[in-house]
Amino acid sequence: QVQLVESGGGLVQPGGSLRLSCTASGIPFSAYTMGWYRQAPGKQRELVATITGGTSTNYADSVKGRFAISRDNTKNTLYMQMNSLKSEDTAVYYCNARRVRVITGTSQYWGQGTQVTVSS
Repeated sequence: QVQLVESGGGLVQPGGSLRLSCTASGIPFSAYTMGWYRQAPGKQRELVATITGGTSTNYADSVKGRFAISRDNTKNTLYMQMNSLKSEDTAVYYCNARRVRVITGTSQYWGQGTQVTVSS
């Protein structure tokens, strides 16, 4: 059974920082591209950042220079350090695991989400 369990969300003031974590089980973690997505009220879910097993990263323009995604394959854990938070970063943040294989196609899993609220 695959599980992605997020933690680290909460309420923070504008300009503050938070660190999200996502611990995976039931998958060969290092073989998966991991990512963070977010969904604000009334909006579609959007990509925030991804990191491959080889630690190549990709960021949405809105978070470049403020957020940093990383992973520890020895702990099956994904992280995202979020600095200089803005009110528009308020959303539910979801952990994602994705793997594409030629024969079996795409395997994708989601966590349950963790709320991040940026407000004074």
